Amino acid sequence: MPFTMASMVESQAKNPEFSRLYVAAVLALNVALSLSIVLMNKAVYTYFFFPNMTLTMIHFVFTTFGMLVCRFLGIFAVKSMPLSKMIPISVTFCGFVVLTNLSLENNTVGTYQIIRALTTPCVILLQTIYYSRSFSTKVKLTVIPIIVGIFLISCFDVKFNILGVTYASAAVIVTSLYQVWVNEKQGEFQCTAMQLLYYQAPLSAICVGIAILFYEPLLLKGGLFGNLWSAKALVLVSATGVVAFAINVSIFWIIGNTSPLTYPLGNTSSAHR
Repeated sequence: MPFTMASMVESQAKNPEFSRLYVAAVLALNVALSLSIVLMNKAVYTYFFFPNMTLTMIHFVFTTFGMLVCRFLGIFAVKSMPLSKMIPISVTFCGFVVLTNLSLENNTVGTYQIIRALTTPCVILLQTIYYSRSFSTKVKLTVIPIIVGIFLISCFDVKFNILGVTYASAAVIVTSLYQVWVNEKQGEFQCTAMQLLYYQAPLSAICVGIAILFYEPLLLKGGLFGNLWSAKALVLVSATGVVAFAINVSIFWIIGNTSPLTYPLGNTSSAHR
């Protein structure tokens, strides 16, 4: 059998051995990309009033095409997986992105980031209750500054509002569940991050596309085809799609090769900026 990049990725999935420096570099890249897309998405909502769920679907479509390109280049090999077991994680993926974007749209960037940091204690809680995982005292102590930060932002952020907090809280719960499932599914199917994302991205795009027909009619004012979007808007939306693809790949890699807790902890630094 010829040695290809896909076969190398397969062998890494069975025996993952990555240095701390490599993992730290991927985490740093993910944080940088996450900060970038937060600011870009906020600009899309604030200056162009682009429909929220439509932007989410565009991100999934970009990710789907990105995965097809990666497959064509031999970066990973497709692995057969039962679609019925992919639907729940795809739905949570939709909820994760849609609710995160709604939180960003209805909160200041600071409030959005600080509440997102609650993902860390939520992941710890889910893994402890449902998967009987144990965590060291040092890890548990990281929850304290996060909770203190939430309290301070609720007291001093003048744009703190009930609707925004509702979306943000729902996003934390769904995001935590999603991150735990990504890790569990990669272990269950013995697959790489890209093999799992290859199935999940198009399913998620279809789910959001169906929801758009009811909540953001494409031809009405405010819908994708109901407005005449400027070239700047289209370029910025396309740029968010490219960044979203890179983020999705890095998230899956981080969770699959470390743990569901590593990703929110790695992003905690960005949550306080």
